[in-house]
Amino acid sequence: MDAIKRFILPALAALALGGAAQAQDYPERPVTIVVPVPPGGIVDMAARLASEPLTTALGQPVVIDNRAGASGNIAYGMVAGARPDGYTLLASYSMYHVGNPSMFTNLRWNAQSFEPVGMVAVAPHVVVVHPSLPVHSLKELAEYARRHPGEVNYASQGSGSVPHVGTELFKQMTGADLTHVPYKGSGPAIQDVLSGRVQLFITTPPSVMGHIQQGKLRAIAVAGKTRHPMIPEVPTSAEQGFAGFELDAWVALFAPAGTPRPAIDKLGAALQAGLAREQTRAKAEAAGVQVRYQGPDELGETVRADTAYWSKVIESAGIVAN
Repeated sequence: MDAIKRFILPALAALALGGAAQAQDYPERPVTIVVPVPPGGIVDMAARLASEPLTTALGQPVVIDNRAGASGNIAYGMVAGARPDGYTLLASYSMYHVGNPSMFTNLRWNAQSFEPVGMVAVAPHVVVVHPSLPVHSLKELAEYARRHPGEVNYASQGSGSVPHVGTELFKQMTGADLTHVPYKGSGPAIQDVLSGRVQLFITTPPSVMGHIQQGKLRAIAVAGKTRHPMIPEVPTSAEQGFAGFELDAWVALFAPAGTPRPAIDKLGAALQAGLAREQTRAKAEAAGVQVRYQGPDELGETVRADTAYWSKVIESAGIVAN
């Protein structure tokens, strides 16, 4: 037994020292951030916002790999199955991360397939209506939709998207009778709202700012706790008495489950330092998103809370993604 101990204990010590040295040397080659959407848009922008300071802090290139398709599931499955060594990360979108497991069957991943690294940014959403709809607040919208059941159509960029799930939350909170019209992307959705074919859309402010300023669309609420700097005159849902109707979509970095904690901590610290830079915050605000860092543990709590909350909304609405 003593002979076995004399052999095993030094081996374990050497293994521990080797792991520490490996973590200390990390990263020794480029790190890839897999993005579940095409170039452009808030998720891709947030990933690139994170990649610049990470490249500087880590001393290795941090490259973007856009793997769009299947409502994000291609990218999520790819990262879930990657080697957990800190060299493959996922730029995760909140509704994909916490909603897809409730909307899809036979997924190759779930929220436990990933280790939280850090939140990058949040994207507040604004509720806009066609000017022909005689409503100027959330209360008026709910009352009008109850008085005219099925007559108000709302757009989304696809089943299971934030506009879809968010509007279903509004229906559940108010009893409003609204009809869902899904589109393949926000561009076609916005065009039909502008034409009046559909009357309501929830989206990020940058995508509709010009139309709001020209009077082609009316912004009636920011779905969150704080007003948006692009439209400071538009009151929040909380100000209008609809606390809980909040659609701050987040973008965060995750690694495959099993990635060593020292690598996670190094990535998180580098991300936090980079997001604190004034030029990074200014770039985010110009794109209509807000930098909001959360460390690995806090982000893990956010994922658990959001999964529990949104899965109930999705199941109550009977949402099945296609």
